[in-house]
Amino acid sequence: MCRDTIFRMASTTKPVAVAPVMVLLDECRLRLDDPVDMWLPELADRQVLKLADGPLDDTVPARRPITVRDLLTSTFGLGVDQTSLGSPIQRAIFEQGIFSQGMAEVPNPDEWMRRLGALPLSHQPGERWQYHVSNDVLCVLVARVTGQPFETFLRERILDPLGMKDTSFYVPADKIDRLPPSYAPDPQTGQFFVWDEAVGGRYSKPPAFQGGELVSTVDDYHAYFQMLLNEGVHGNERILSRPAVQLMTTNRLTPRQQAAREALANNTQVSYGLGRHGGWGFGMAVRTYRGDFASIGQFGWDGGTGTTTYADPDKQLTGILLTQVGMSTADSARVIHDFWTMVYQAIED
Repeated sequence: MCRDTIFRMASTTKPVAVAPVMVLLDECRLRLDDPVDMWLPELADRQVLKLADGPLDDTVPARRPITVRDLLTSTFGLGVDQTSLGSPIQRAIFEQGIFSQGMAEVPNPDEWMRRLGALPLSHQPGERWQYHVSNDVLCVLVARVTGQPFETFLRERILDPLGMKDTSFYVPADKIDRLPPSYAPDPQTGQFFVWDEAVGGRYSKPPAFQGGELVSTVDDYHAYFQMLLNEGVHGNERILSRPAVQLMTTNRLTPRQQAAREALANNTQVSYGLGRHGGWGFGMAVRTYRGDFASIGQFGWDGGTGTTTYADPDKQLTGILLTQVGMSTADSARVIHDFWTMVYQAIED
């Protein structure tokens, strides 16, 4: 391990990938309560399952269009619900390649949207928080609004101004020696096996779909989260407006929407105890109650490949832990818990 080792960020990508949407909101090229039909016609005129775990053809019309706000809060009506993985809609999300994370092959954005549009929603727009899929839809939305590939706009407006030179959706050949293998312990035995090699692996070439899985370094991520702590400013340059950062990093869910997150956090067989934050902003968790050592107001997220990144406005600190051991057992989550315990118990006011 070196200072510039490159890691697979997995879901820790979400807090960064949402920033281009905030740029478009700042510039009034998007509005929070605009329907997304104009840019994402695949999501127009939605059908919604009568029962979230019911057959895919037993539906009713959506009561209203999907909005930008629904996508930003992960409440547009479709996503991964790890507490009901055996239901027909959850099986379809995985079988159709809608859940992009960790998949060896993901279709290009237009084909991905076509497949998504062929499925019903599992809940009415704005009704319930569901994981991950919204974040990938936002990447397609940015590309269609700007007329640029998502990574191009992300790089021009966020990565380059912050000096995040090692953050991308793949690792080029001249940097591949800095990417370690990624391990996934066997859930039954705990024995390590390589989930992804560096050379020839999932991140060794540009993906067809630029979405929820960046690679990055500790210094790159520190620059991003420090910018958020600085309320959108990096050095002498403003990256995001102060209100945009405040929207991202404060709870945006109603108690009803939050219920699904509580169910996930309480299902320790799935979450290993992660997710007890009390709130969700745009692309990241927000702590709304003192449930452990962390301060109220702390924001950030964790990644299934063994990554965690949060910032704490109260303590004015960022914490970043990057490993190459995935969360196929509870061990990786326990390391993350212990990391944050050590960070906070070390503070001397």
